[in-house]
Amino acid sequence: MRFVTGLVLMLWPALGWAEVHEVRMLNRNESGAMVYEPSVLRMAPGDSVRFVAASSGHNAASIDGMLPEGAMPFKGGINEEITLTLTAPGIYGVKCTPHFAMGMVMLIVAGDVPLAAEALPEGLPRRAEARLRDYIEAAQ
Repeated sequence: MRFVTGLVLMLWPALGWAEVHEVRMLNRNESGAMVYEPSVLRMAPGDSVRFVAASSGHNAASIDGMLPEGAMPFKGGINEEITLTLTAPGIYGVKCTPHFAMGMVMLIVAGDVPLAAEALPEGLPRRAEARLRDYIEAAQ
C-alpha cells in the first residue's frame, strides 16, 4: 500500500490533472453591482469551472453566439452551483439570465486564443456589451 501511495504522489504532477477554477456570482464587489468574480477567467482546455452562488438570485448560462465551435450551450438554475468541463478551446461568454440586461456577464478563455471585441455578437443588452468590451480590453 505504501508503494502505491508513494507512486501516486510521485507521479501526480506528471499526470497533468485538470484544474478546477471557482467563479463566484455576486450582487456586488469593488468593481460594481451584479458581477462574476473573476470577470475574466483564463484556463486550459479540459479544466473545469465551478460557479458558486455567493449571493442569491444568480445563475450561469452561456451567451448565444459566444461559444467556441463544438461547445455545448449550458444553463444552470437560479442559486444552483454548477461545474462545467470546457474542452473546446476558445472564448465562452457567460451571463446571469435574470441580470443580463444589468451587465452581469463574464468571459472564459480556454487556451491561448486572441480576444477581439469584434467577435461580440449583435443584439447584446447595452450594459452587457459595454462590460464585455471592458473585459476584453483589460485582458489584452
